[in-house]
Amino acid sequence: MEKTAKFITINISHTVEILAAVIIGWTVVKTFIAYFIPLKKRYTAEQVRVQFGSAVAIALELLLGADVLATAVAPSWNDIGQLTAIAILRTALNYFLSKELKEISNETS
Repeated sequence: MEKTAKFITINISHTVEILAAVIIGWTVVKTFIAYFIPLKKRYTAEQVRVQFGSAVAIALELLLGADVLATAVAPSWNDIGQLTAIAILRTALNYFLSKELKEISNETS
């Protein structure tokens, strides 16, 4: 039963990691198009930053969830320590990114 649970959680974790990478990749393409290719609707640099930053924040949350899933079944103390360090770093990054995005949004409104 433990093997099955570990297999399922690891595969879900990898799927979530891939989803986060796809979100970032798609956002990079959208950012490139919005910033460098002139279209009917021209985005300001702040709007592009907010869109890109929001996608990065979502990806960070997904990656944190994937890490939690990866260590959910029978983790060792080493796994728990690594997860703690990763969670602290990603949460701090997400916090400051969200704070900056709010400031940019307030300036542009």
